[in-house]
Amino acid sequence: MTAPVTITPLTGIPEVREGDDLADVVQVGLDHAGVHLADGDVVVISSKVASKALGLVTHDPDKDRVVRGESEHVVAERAVGDRVTRVVRAKAGPVMAAAGVDGSNTGDRGGWLLLPHDPDGVCAQVHDALVARHGVRVGVVLSDTAGRAWRVGQTDFALGAHGLRVLDDLRGGTDADGRPLEVTTRAVADEIAAAADLVKGKVAAVPVAVLRGLPDVVLDEPLEGHPRGRDLVRTGPGDWFGHGRVEAVRAALGIEPGSPEAAEVGVAPAAGDSRLDAVSRAVRAALHGVESGTADVGHVSVTLGADSAYELGRLVTRLTTALWCEWLVGEAGPPSADGLSAVVRISGAAQT
Repeated sequence: MTAPVTITPLTGIPEVREGDDLADVVQVGLDHAGVHLADGDVVVISSKVASKALGLVTHDPDKDRVVRGESEHVVAERAVGDRVTRVVRAKAGPVMAAAGVDGSNTGDRGGWLLLPHDPDGVCAQVHDALVARHGVRVGVVLSDTAGRAWRVGQTDFALGAHGLRVLDDLRGGTDADGRPLEVTTRAVADEIAAAADLVKGKVAAVPVAVLRGLPDVVLDEPLEGHPRGRDLVRTGPGDWFGHGRVEAVRAALGIEPGSPEAAEVGVAPAAGDSRLDAVSRAVRAALHGVESGTADVGHVSVTLGADSAYELGRLVTRLTTALWCEWLVGEAGPPSADGLSAVVRISGAAQT
């Protein structure tokens, strides 16, 4: 993979309508750009045009309800103004904000566009049609945009793929110095999707690009059995980040993210939190499920009470745990003489 790689935007594609054939859409762009598909080309298509062609649009004004309907489960959630933004495992496969529900570039139809639940199947249909028309090996990637853990900003990734190696597994080989490679597996399909977005993007209104110069990535027949886009999603034991920091702790306390209980306890804001608000959320989380519990909340301490020493111990443990996920530390003093109350002193600063 050391030869030059070119990426050509396919301009001149009109607004896509429900019922349009995606292979026809790509062909319009190819003809307008004067591009003839060559053996080993990869066609990258924005998921938005696939959603439009498949009629995956809803005019339900309640975006939260739409997101819930497109989600398998909530990974993390934060309050932003008067709304709650949720990172979820989408029914389309990946973990992403709002399950990929998007209201931008919807044309005159308006509403919310939804992601196809079988993006690999969409790629397979386009792939087969393009191969039949052009008689060459091609790969097809359906791209979408998402943020990344530990990194600022968004980038495109392969929501679906067909006809190409989505991974380049270098394990068992050696690096340039002859040292063994033990963990390196390149996400080739994601790299292709991100590269193609350099000439596509929401602002430029270019939904398709052709990447040329990586013929070794494109597969020969038969294609069955090769990993595709959904296989790039970590699941089960391989998913080390099934919940966010706050959500993992609160789920262990019986408060699942995205649930009515989470809303009752309160969702942390993405920015601009106050110490008192953070302490108050932790207290509500601690009191959840402890019926006899009481709490007197202050800025530097919380006085807890319960009907029994056992319930008080539960409440103290729950509060110190809940404070940790708010970036605060709770240190319990000795219980009162009757064993039914205790003061938890709080240190640390809430994240702002």
